[in-house]
Amino acid sequence: MITKGIRGAITVDENTETSINEAISILLNEMINQNNIDIKNISHVIFTTTNDLNATFPAKFARNHLGFEKTAMMCFHELDVPNSLPMCLRVLIVLNCEETFEPEFVYLKGAQNLRK
Repeated sequence: MITKGIRGAITVDENTETSINEAISILLNEMINQNNIDIKNISHVIFTTTNDLNATFPAKFARNHLGFEKTAMMCFHELDVPNSLPMCLRVLIVLNCEETFEPEFVYLKGAQNLRK
């Protein structure tokens, strides 16, 4: 068994706890579904937000409402690069998996522009 990273990102409608939590729920559920992840196989999760998103901790919602109670998680701010995508929440799931596993990255809403 090895570890591989699965990247994902989504833009958030507004800097509120409700909007950030909704975005986390949508993004993590999509990442889990597209990659057929069993949460117990996740090593850790890193969340980053742009500086304009600071109303809540994404990891807190994942831990309390999405079944990530035993998963190590951290939250950080992205680099504040001029002209970068605003209101963006990014996730890196580090997964214990078989070597043959091919991660499917997930970019939703305005974050789809990050893949162009």
